[in-house]
Amino acid sequence: MISDELHFLAPELSLLGFALLLIILDLVVKQKKILAGVTIGGLIVSIGFTVPLLSAPTIDIFYAMIAVDSYATIFKFLILGATLFIVLASQDYVNKFQRYQGEYYALLLIAALGLILLTETVDFIAIFVALEMSSIALYVLTGFLKDDKSSEAGLKYLLLGAVASAVLLYGMALVFGVTGKTCLPCVRSMIEAMSFVANSMPNPALILGMVLIITGFGFKIASFPFQMWVPDVYEGAPTPITAYLSVAGKAAGFAVMLRVLLMTFGMQSWLSMEWGIIIAVLSAITMTIGNVVAIPQTNIKRMLGYSSIAQAGYLMVGIATAGLAFNADTLGQSGLIFFLMSYILTNLGAFIAIIAISNKTESDAISDYAGMIKRAPILTIALSLCLISLIGLPPTAGLIAKIYIFSGAVQHNLLWLVVIAVINSCISAYYYMRVVKVMWLGTPSSQDKVPSSFALKFALALCCLGVLLLGILPGGFIGIAEAAVKMFGL
Repeated sequence: MISDELHFLAPELSLLGFALLLIILDLVVKQKKILAGVTIGGLIVSIGFTVPLLSAPTIDIFYAMIAVDSYATIFKFLILGATLFIVLASQDYVNKFQRYQGEYYALLLIAALGLILLTETVDFIAIFVALEMSSIALYVLTGFLKDDKSSEAGLKYLLLGAVASAVLLYGMALVFGVTGKTCLPCVRSMIEAMSFVANSMPNPALILGMVLIITGFGFKIASFPFQMWVPDVYEGAPTPITAYLSVAGKAAGFAVMLRVLLMTFGMQSWLSMEWGIIIAVLSAITMTIGNVVAIPQTNIKRMLGYSSIAQAGYLMVGIATAGLAFNADTLGQSGLIFFLMSYILTNLGAFIAIIAISNKTESDAISDYAGMIKRAPILTIALSLCLISLIGLPPTAGLIAKIYIFSGAVQHNLLWLVVIAVINSCISAYYYMRVVKVMWLGTPSSQDKVPSSFALKFALALCCLGVLLLGILPGGFIGIAEAAVKMFGL
């Protein structure tokens, strides 16, 4: 009975309920700060409903369209946590759109709902609906400032996102045409049942469908050649939304991409090798383009936009490893999840510091960060720590994450890809450390201090603590990542 399965969706239903509540409260409440409190309360309630799912059995609900498993539960925590940090960091920023705070917080909860559903759906139709739910909310949030840059960013994101959705849907249609099924396990069973004659070509429609699906998800994770939207959208969007796109959107994109590839195309060695090689090549190109183009950037949001492209390239190493390993072990999958944990904390910390600094300077130019250590020492130290973690230097989470994900690649004949990744990490040190140098050694243009709210400082402190904790004591978090991928049956 569907009614018996509703309690498994308590986190999602609570998010939807609080989103509707925010819209109603916005009409009657004059003190808009209450809306932030309600949003935080809604996220905490959703997190509370997610905790019991840690011990829930692995089952499929709603006609096998949604999976209740440890993999989805871990990503629920990651997305809900990232959303909570964004809400805390937005307390000063929301003054830029005072009249629309209710819509802002409601859209954030709806985006989080769509992203969570994206990580747990196991049916092509449900995946597409969840993707569009999150995407539409994020399109609106990107253009929320309503100035020229924000409007341009929202329009570009909408148009390119629509094209990517069409490509993804066409790929799903081709796979459905070959197999006659939309649920991922059913598609896998049909592929396994196909008997290919020796030395004959595999079904070309199936291969084309797989390639188009990778293309559609490639836009979501900002991999080459689908990364062209990132710099303009990151620069024009409200800074909290830029941060949200870079962490929650990317985490959900990688979660659904890994689930689809492994559960649908990962059980046949010839097919697994096909997409493993495709992802490996795209990974090398993505990280190289991201790092090289980031070097000349003078806007810190555009720089971090290209940085996020490079980080997507590193994350794709884990997916490529999972394909080439062909069920041999879970290093690729668990390495990907641990890297995402590290990346979410690190990038959130960097953007939260940037939100506070940009609010005061009214500028995203790297040159305006000169001498920031004298104006905002805590923010400068936190931002420096996060940039060092993005490079992958000790004692931060970034180092352990790269060692973990690269070691799995080396064990499965991807040494060439790891060499390219290490070279790219060295390249990235130049533009990350340039920001650190400007903040510590530059001459400040003003002696005014940079104020920030307690909520923002609290979120920033938690992010920095997490970056250090994952770098110094990573064992427990690695165990969580390994437990999350056991549901794939590998």
